[in-house]
Amino acid sequence: MQRIAQDWLVLSQLTNHSGTSVGIIMALQFGPPILLVSVAGKVVDKCDHRRLLIVTQIGLALTALCLGILVLTDLIVLWHVYLFAGLVGCISAFDSPARQTFVTELVGDKDLSNAVALNSILFNSAQLVGPAVSGILISIIGAGWVFLLNSLSFAAVIVSLVYMRQDELFKAKKQKNISGGFLSSLIYIRNKPELVTTFIMLFILGTYGLNFPVFISTVSITSFHGGAHLYGLLSSMMAIGSISGALFIAGKKIYNINILILSSIFFGVIGMITSMITNVVLFGILLGCLGALAQIFTTTTNSYVQLSTLPELRGRVMAIYMGIFLGCTPLGAPVVGWIADKYGPRWSLFFGAFSGCVASLVGYILQKKSIKKSVN
Repeated sequence: MQRIAQDWLVLSQLTNHSGTSVGIIMALQFGPPILLVSVAGKVVDKCDHRRLLIVTQIGLALTALCLGILVLTDLIVLWHVYLFAGLVGCISAFDSPARQTFVTELVGDKDLSNAVALNSILFNSAQLVGPAVSGILISIIGAGWVFLLNSLSFAAVIVSLVYMRQDELFKAKKQKNISGGFLSSLIYIRNKPELVTTFIMLFILGTYGLNFPVFISTVSITSFHGGAHLYGLLSSMMAIGSISGALFIAGKKIYNINILILSSIFFGVIGMITSMITNVVLFGILLGCLGALAQIFTTTTNSYVQLSTLPELRGRVMAIYMGIFLGCTPLGAPVVGWIADKYGPRWSLFFGAFSGCVASLVGYILQKKSIKKSVN
C-alpha cells in the first residue's frame, strides 16, 4: 500500500507524471536489499527471528506514520519521499529474509513444504493485492490517509509477534555451524545448478518484467487518460489474477525449473500482446493473466529455493533471493520508466514482457546443460 501511495503521490502531485521519478523511488526502496545482502543474511542466521521481526516492523510502521503526517500537513516535497523510500529499503533488507525463514519455525518438518508454499502465496499476493487496495483507497480518502492506515496495520503484526508462544515454535535443527557469511552462501549456490538457474531467471524477469507499478500507473494516466480510480481497477484485475495463480500452484504442489520456464514464456507472450491492446476491459483481463503468471513464477521460485536449502544456510540464501526479488526490480525501474517517458507506456510494457521470453530461454539452456552434465 505504501509503495503505491508513494508512486501515485509523485506522479500526480509532486511531478508532472514522471515515470523516471517513480523509477528512482523504486530503486531507493528496493535497492538496499542488494547492497546489504551479505550483512542481512548473516544477521538473520545469527539472530532470533521473532525479535528481529519486532524491531523491523516497528521501523516500517514509523516510516509510514511520518509520511502520512507530512502529506496531511502539506509539508511533503519530493526529497522526503526519496528519503523514506531509502529507509524502508534498508529496513526491508533485514525484514524480508527474516519473515521468509521464520515460517519454518511455525510448523514442523511434516508440514514444511505446505507452509513454505502458503507463505510464498501470502507474501506474493500482498505484493500484488496491496496495489489494488491502495489504488482504491487513494481515490476515496487520499494518499496521506493511506500512509496512516498502513502504519496502523503494523500493530496487529507487532502484537502477534510479542505475544507468540515461543515454547511452541519449531526451531530449526542445524547440523553444523557454517561460517563465512555471504561467501559461504555463494559457494553453496554455485554447487547447486538448479539454484543458479532459478536465481538467474528471477534476476532477468524481476529486473524488467515485474515493474507493475510503473506499467499500470503510466498506462492508466497516459494511454487510457484515467485517474486513481482506473489505476485501482486495473490493479484489482491483476490482483484477482494473482490470487488465481496462487491457488493453482498451491493445488499442484509442483515446484521445479520446468514450471519457471513455462510461466516465464507465457508471461512474455501474453505481456507483449497486452501492450498492444487499446480496449481497457480487454487490457484489464490480460493484465489479470499476467498477474497469475507472475504469481506462479514467484511462488515457485520462493518455495523451490527454501526447500532446496540447508537450514543453517537458509537465512543467507534467502537474503540473496530477497535481494534479487526486491532489489533487482527497481534496478530496471528507471529503464522502463525512461522508456515510458520517451516512447510511451506501451513500449515499456512490451520491453518488460520480452524479458520473460529471455528468462525462459536462458532457463531452458541452463537446465539442458545441467542435465547433460549430470548424465555424463
